[in-house]
Amino acid sequence: MKQLFDTVSYASSKMVTKTYSTSFSMATKMLANSIRSDIYNIYGFVRFADEIVDSFHDFDKKVLFDRFSADLEYALKDKISLNPILNAFQHTYHKCNIDKHMVDAFMKSMRLDLYKKNYLTDEEYKDYIYGSADVVGLMCLKVFVKGDNAKYEDLKDTAMSLGSAFQKVNFLRDLKSDHDVLNRSYFPNTDLNNLSEFSKQEIIEDIESDFAKGLSGIKQLPMEARFGVFMAYRYYRQLLKKLKKTPALKIKSTRIRVSNPKKIELLMRSYVKYQLNLM
Repeated sequence: MKQLFDTVSYASSKMVTKTYSTSFSMATKMLANSIRSDIYNIYGFVRFADEIVDSFHDFDKKVLFDRFSADLEYALKDKISLNPILNAFQHTYHKCNIDKHMVDAFMKSMRLDLYKKNYLTDEEYKDYIYGSADVVGLMCLKVFVKGDNAKYEDLKDTAMSLGSAFQKVNFLRDLKSDHDVLNRSYFPNTDLNNLSEFSKQEIIEDIESDFAKGLSGIKQLPMEARFGVFMAYRYYRQLLKKLKKTPALKIKSTRIRVSNPKKIELLMRSYVKYQLNLM
């Protein structure tokens, strides 16, 4: 029965989320049951695409990515895939009326990671972030608004800003591995070999501007989504706070993280803020 295979597919996406990201998994658990599975399905899809270009160094990444991309197209067209992650995603794609251009933009940015090492202009940087992060925020927003197109139009700019903020924090946190292992540099006009405090501060101010816009949108989300997204926002703000306190040269030599006990503390504090309407 297809229904049984779908159940296995959704469980696979949930497992991918829990295995690859404790923080995102924790935030997703705070969403209402009615939307949680669809967010797992989106995360599983974007995670697998990202893993191909970032992690499978002993294999031909282009061949793997081309195969994944072709399987994705068949999944979206035929409404089934023997790849359980793509089968789960196509379900959410059709159920929530996710626009094809969002999927195409995401895959375009992921494909860039196969060969592009430097982003020399602000336009290149913004285009990459749009595809790798902003459209993921828009996909999630499609799930949150449950077909309310007016609500979607009202919140899409803030959803993109929040996606941008999350991605830029990831760039700053992963500076060491991106530069030393993958030989990539996303921030334009920035010498990562000698990252200065001034350059770091410019990056952080840009992120904080995105966060401020993103928070305004979180406050307007439907109740089923609001606390879960607020939790993700709080986690990334905490990560940015730690990065802000870390000397620029140390960011280049280590990976800053938020400990699991701190994540639990953030969850409790975030819940209190949410209940008291102190977002």
